[in-house]
Formats: sequence, structure tokens, C-alpha cells
Amino acid sequence: MNKLKNITYLVLVGLSVWTMTSCNDDFVNTDPLGEVSEGAVWSDAALAEAAVTDIYAGLGNGGFDEQMLASLTDESIFTHPGRGITTITESRSNPADIGWVNGTLSWGNMYSRIRACNVAIQNLTEPQFPNDNGIVDRLMGEAKFMRAYYSHQLLRYYGAFPIVDRPYELGEETYEIARNTWEECVNFIVQDLDDAANLLDGKSMASGRTNRVAALALKSRVLLYAASDLHDIPTASAQSSVISGYANQEYLGYTSGDRTQRWQRAKDAAKAVLDNDDGNMLNLSAPVSHEEGIQNYMNNSLSKNGGENELIFARYFINAKQENGGRQGLFNGPNGYNNWAGNTPIQHFVDDYEMMDGTSFDWNNPDHASAPYENRDARFYASILYDGSQWKPRSTANQPRDPLGQIQTGQYEIISGGQTVIHFGLDTRNGPIEDWNGSYTGYYMRKFIDPDPAIVDQNTWQEIPWPILRYTEAVLNYVEACIELGEEDEARTWLNRIRYRVGMPAISDTGDALMERYRNERRIEMAYEEQRYHDCRRWMIADETLGRKANGISIVGTLKPGQSLSIYRYDPDIYNYSYQVTPIDPGKENRTWLDKMYFLPIHRDEMNRNQLLVQNPGYTE
Repeated sequence: MNKLKNITYLVLVGLSVWTMTSCNDDFVNTDPLGEVSEGAVWSDAALAEAAVTDIYAGLGNGGFDEQMLASLTDESIFTHPGRGITTITESRSNPADIGWVNGTLSWGNMYSRIRACNVAIQNLTEPQFPNDNGIVDRLMGEAKFMRAYYSHQLLRYYGAFPIVDRPYELGEETYEIARNTWEECVNFIVQDLDDAANLLDGKSMASGRTNRVAALALKSRVLLYAASDLHDIPTASAQSSVISGYANQEYLGYTSGDRTQRWQRAKDAAKAVLDNDDGNMLNLSAPVSHEEGIQNYMNNSLSKNGGENELIFARYFINAKQENGGRQGLFNGPNGYNNWAGNTPIQHFVDDYEMMDGTSFDWNNPDHASAPYENRDARFYASILYDGSQWKPRSTANQPRDPLGQIQTGQYEIISGGQTVIHFGLDTRNGPIEDWNGSYTGYYMRKFIDPDPAIVDQNTWQEIPWPILRYTEAVLNYVEACIELGEEDEARTWLNRIRYRVGMPAISDTGDALMERYRNERRIEMAYEEQRYHDCRRWMIADETLGRKANGISIVGTLKPGQSLSIYRYDPDIYNYSYQVTPIDPGKENRTWLDKMYFLPIHRDEMNRNQLLVQNPGYTE
């Protein structure tokens, strides 16, 4: 009887299971609850938009990481050891040890993002949802722009790359793709940008997403680089034995062709941006006041009070979502404010800021040497924290040491207990506040840091966007192309508009002097915006700029006869100040330049995967 009961039970259970499964044929095909299938993504407009939005994640924090590209240049040095920065600045980078590489430019990361773009482009080519309000066109335009952006990152850092224009399927051999030529890469990127501009025409785009003008602006950048000395092989070869001896020069630039035509294309591309946007305050016919100039540049840097109009394409940050975007004050601010002083300006950079009257700063001029921070270009005061500059209140614990909130990067005499003693500035490596974070150069970055005294850099979020593409870059691109084409009047007109906005006088230079003036203007205007690294390389002046030994300033304040002060403050009526330019200790950083550094090396792991990458620009010696 027990056996019969058991058999009956098993039969009933079996019938029950059969009934349940036969009534629900999809039971075995249930989709996982924690993820969405690819088919579902590209058949739903909202999910497809989310997938395209995720492509932007490859932008990371823009340039707002703790280590900045500026510290590979003659703008800054990086304060803290062991991050791979000196591997590059000392020209020791090689395929086995490439040094510091930001995730927004690394070879592998860029190809991962390009694949995501290709998946989107493939699925949007024959969309499975309606093109309501042009959503398919918009998403396709965004995907093509982002593919062009990530491709241009590969091109400007590494030279020509293997063009991948579709998503490879499982089982396909993706490591047997040869490099395309430089010209083919440029043409591929430009075609994507032309497509994107057409697809995004008339589309209203949210902040942080690309748009039609962004496609035009990136095209302007790519074509400007393509026309430059480094990528005209006859010109580059005459200046560099590394390039002249490289076997595959077509990976590095144009081996032949009409260079004047390339400059004309660069000019036309930049003019297209100028014809489609206005920027901020670039219609002036005379300089504003010096104080207005400081405020105008600060507004552009912080993207506030009209500065938002400068942004064409930017990386925006939300406190709850981004790790580093709003922490520039902490990363780069003075140690005396409990910050980390990561990327600190060097003296070479400070010296390149002109005087207010448009003349060059000169240490051999006694008036300049005795007061180096007076009467300088307005952008200096909006970009650099220097000894004696007014800044924010110190922390409650440190305000008694500095009630006025002034930057202290020198050493000064004070009177204590009736004796003259040395007070080391609160923002030095000998000061009493987190001295290990002090600047080696005597300066700190101010640009991109909100000066609002209520914002404590150490722990307050600052929602300042990173300017990936801004209008003034396109103006400068236009100026450079005009100079190269001999159209100097037009170049000066636009260059002076940039200068008027910051209270600087018009220039009248011609010939080589005009080009040098332009290059310095670009250096100052685009400070810390990831322009200098590429400019010095494409102009092939890296040996005299990026390769210079970094330097800083030594400042001593001596009490004037009859003066006495027990709590230090900056005051030229009480102190005589002396300034001496000092080299950075070679043990900290010993910069040098080798021409192999005109291109970053591809890591040997990538070359081991694809032997067609073994011949790498600059790494034949």
C-alpha cells in the first residue's frame, strides 16, 4: 500500500509539472531579472538611449583627475612620487613601462568605447523602434561623434591606429588588424564628424551631450593637428632623425600632398564653428578694464555668469555620481588649507604671462624682478595662486596663524619673544600644516577652483564642468590657420578679440613674431585644458618646452628697519621681499626630451596580441 501511494504521488507530481510547463511555453526562456538582453535594448527607444548615454562614460572625469596632463608639460609638475609621471617627463617611457596614462586616452579603454559605439551604430542603422522626434537620428549622431572622439584620442597620442568600424563577433580574430595610415585615420574621423553634424542638425541637446557644433569643433581640432609640422613628414623628418629614420612614416603623418590645402581645410573647419556659435564676449572692439578681465576669465573657467556660453562640449558632474570631478580644490589647493597640491605651476609658465601693457615679463628688468606679481596679464590672477595672493579663510584651527587668508609660499622674519625668528609660510614644505603636501614650485593652481569663501576645498563639492571643447579653442585654431596661410590681418583681428576680453591691449606683430605671439596667447588662454601637451608636440618645439628642467621660486621676506610683526601677513610696507628662480631638485624630477616621445608607446601586451602593431612610432632605437 505504501509503495502504491508513492507511485501515485510521483505520477501526480509529474502530471502537475507537465501541466505547468505546457501552460507556459516560455518557462525555460525566462529573461534574467538583473540584466537586459541586447535584443531588448535596441528594440526600445528608452533603453537604446540609455545604452548610448553609457558611451559617454569613457570621458571619465575629463581632465579633473588627481594627475593632470598639465604635469607632462611646462605648465606644472606633479608633487607626489610613484605615479608614473616622471617616466614620461624624463623620456623613459617604453612599451614595457609606458608610465602614467589616463583612462580617457589608454589604448585598451578607447577600443572598448569604440566597440560600444559600433554596437550602437550597427543597431541604429536598421532601427527596431520608430524615429519619433528624430530620436534614431540623434542617437546615431551621438554614437558617431563619440566614435570620432575616442578615435581622435588614439590618433593624437599614439599616431595611426587600426580602424575598427563594426563590432566583431565571438570567434572572429580581432588581433590581426593592420594599422591604417595617418591620412586614412583622419579621413575616417572627419567622415564620422560630418555625419554627426548632419544627424544632429536642429536637435536640442541636453548639457553634457554632444551637438552639431561640437562635431564641427572636433573636426576643427583634428584638421588643425593634421596640418601641423609633426604630421607633415617632409617637415618633421627635417627636424627629427627619429621620424626621418622610421620605416612606416605613413603612420605618423602625410608623406606627400598639398600642405597649403590642409591648412585651408583647417581654416574652413574652424570658421564653420565661428559661423555657428558666439562664445562669450568676443565681440569687443577695445580692452575691458583689468579687474573686468580677471572676472571675465574666471567666469569662463568656472562656466558661470556668461562663461557657460564658452562651452561647446563639456563633462558635467553630479556629486552623488562622480568621484573626482568636483575635487579640484582638494587635489590642487595649498597644503596650508589641508589640500594635496597635486599639480603645481612652474616658473617657466608664470614667466610667460605678459605685463598688463602687453610687454614681456623679464627678470633682468629691476622693476619686474622686485615685484614679479604686479601688473600682469589678468589671466595670471585668475589662474595662479602666488605668494601674498588673497584666498579663502583658513580652517578654524589655522585661522589664528593667518587671520587674513593669504597664500604664504616663502620664509619671513617675524618677532617672537623679543627675538627675530624665521616663519616658514603655511603653504610650504617647511610649514606646520601637512608639509608633505606642500608645493615644490612656490605656486598653486587657482583655475577651475571656485573662489567663494564659503566653499571649503577640502570637503565641499564644486560642480565645475571640464571643457572638452570650447569656443575659444576654435577661434585660436582659426587664427593659427590664417597665419599659416598668410592672412595676418584676419588672424590679428580674432586674436585681439580674445585679448580685449581680458583687458589686454591689441597686438600688431607680423611674420614669425606674430606666430610666437599667437603661440603664447594660446598657452595662456588655454592653461590646464590639455592643449599644451599636444601643441608642443605638433609644433615640434617639445625639446625647448616640455624638455626644459622644471623650476620654481624662492621667496624671502626681511623686516624693514624699525618694523615688527609677530603674526605674519603679506605687507610690502613692512617687508622687503626678494625673489630667486630655483631649479627643481633632479631627484624629484629631471626632465629631458627624446624625440621618441612625440608619440606615446603602445603597451607591449597589446603588441603581443597583435604583431602588426610591433613597429611603433618612436620606439626603434
